[in-house]
Amino acid sequence: MASITIRNLDDEVKAQLRIAAARAGHSMEEHVRQLIVESVEPEPQSRGIGSWLHAQFRGSGGDRLEIPARTEMADPITLRS
Repeated sequence: MASITIRNLDDEVKAQLRIAAARAGHSMEEHVRQLIVESVEPEPQSRGIGSWLHAQFRGSGGDRLEIPARTEMADPITLRS
């Protein structure tokens, strides 16, 4: 693993990083490491609504629902001309 040293960091910025790390429950080093990794990760590919919905509800058991048989026919609609 590589190491990096950051010089001339403003004291207020360091204080804010320490607070943000504490809120996240991380050490300041871990918090800064995550920020750096996130800043260089490629942008996620845009997905359609169907892919988004699938990701949101994956594992919820919806694919195991039993669909009841239709017992009545739907009423036909009347189109006006």
